[in-house]
Amino acid sequence: MDVIFYHPSFRADKWIAGLQQRLPQARIRQWTPGDDAPADYALVRQPPVEMLTGRTTLKGVFALGAGVDDILAQLRQYPAMLPAGVPLFRLEDTGMARQMQEYAVYHVLGWFRRFTEYQQQKAQSLWQPLPNYSRSDFSVGILGAGVLGGSVAESLRAWGFPVRCWSRSPKDLPGVSSFYGDDRLSTFLNGCQVLINLLPNTPQTTGILNRKLMQQLKPQAFIFNLARGAHLVEDDLLAAIGAGEVKAAALDVFAREPLDKQHPFWTHPAIAITPHNAAVTLPDDAMDYIAQAIRLCEAGQMPSGRVDLSRGY
Repeated sequence: MDVIFYHPSFRADKWIAGLQQRLPQARIRQWTPGDDAPADYALVRQPPVEMLTGRTTLKGVFALGAGVDDILAQLRQYPAMLPAGVPLFRLEDTGMARQMQEYAVYHVLGWFRRFTEYQQQKAQSLWQPLPNYSRSDFSVGILGAGVLGGSVAESLRAWGFPVRCWSRSPKDLPGVSSFYGDDRLSTFLNGCQVLINLLPNTPQTTGILNRKLMQQLKPQAFIFNLARGAHLVEDDLLAAIGAGEVKAAALDVFAREPLDKQHPFWTHPAIAITPHNAAVTLPDDAMDYIAQAIRLCEAGQMPSGRVDLSRGY
C-alpha cells in the first residue's frame, strides 16, 4: 500500500514518521513534482494539480483540515484533478471540537458576564456595576450542526444557555432546538442573542453574515465567525455595530489573511480578533483518524468524513 503526502507548511518528516508507526505495512512518501509512481492514498492540503490528476488507482484522498473549500475551489477550476469515483475525506474533529468549545465558552461567558465592558471601564477608571443579563433570554444560535457545531452546542448547554442550531438538512442534537432549510432561517435568527457561525464555505453560504441577517437577531446581539472569512460581509458588520444592531463580535477568520495592518477591525473596541487559530489540526489526532480510515477502506468499508462534492462538505 502506497501513501503520498503533501502540505505547504506541515513538516513532512514528522507526519510520515507518525503515519508509519500507525500503518507499518504502508510505504509512505512525500510527494514532489514529477512523482507519478503508484499511490493508493493521498494526504493533501492545497495540492498541486498534477499531484492527483490521472491517479485513477487512488482509493481515497484525505484533506488535511476540517474545511475542504480550498480543494473544492481547485476542482471547480480543474475538474479532472480528482479522478471520478475517488472519495475525498475531511478531518471531522481530530481535536478541533474541544478547541472550538473553549473559544465559544470563553467569549459567551465574557459577554454574558459583561467582562469585556468592565475592561473598557477599567481603562477609564470607571467604577460602574452593569445590569446582569438573564440567562434564559441569552439564547445562542449556531449556524451549522455538524461535528464542530454539535460539540459547541453541547458545551454551551452545560452552562445553562438556551441553544439552537440551523443546518441545511435535519439534525437531532440532544437538548438543542433544531431548524433546517432556507425557509426556517429567519425563524432561527429571531431571538438569538449570540450567533456563532460554523458553516462550511460553499457558494451558497458566501456572504451569509450580512446586514439583513444581523437585523433579524435580537437588538445588541453578539456575533462569532469561526468558519471562513468569506462568510462575513465586513462592511456590514461595521455598519451594524455603528447602528447599535450588533453589540460586539469575535472574529477568527477574515476575507484576507493576514489581516491588513490598516484594517479598521484592529482598532475597533467592540471586535475581538484572533489569527485563524480558534482550532488547529492536532497531528496525533489527525493521524489516528487517517490511519483508522485507511484500515477501514482496505477492509472494504466507508469511513466517516466523506465529502459530498455536490454539496461542498
